[in-house]
Amino acid sequence: MPSKKNSTGVVHKIPSDFKRALVADPKAFATWEDITPLARNEWICWVISPKQPETRIRRIKVGLSKLRGGMRRPCCWAGCTHR
Repeated sequence: MPSKKNSTGVVHKIPSDFKRALVADPKAFATWEDITPLARNEWICWVISPKQPETRIRRIKVGLSKLRGGMRRPCCWAGCTHR
């Protein structure tokens, strides 16, 4: 069983909904713990940036799927503007 420390990003802290989803998905969680803090920051910003709650929910689901597949950063996104 993986540790549940949930590493965070360099600017953003992991939100509770995304954290719960990651902990519940061992394969996505393993990738999460393997990527750099800057990459984690990009995922967090990508998840929290939408204005609509439905988009955020969809991004969590898509993000988990992509992390499960080994993707290390969100694709086709300009990146975190907060760093």
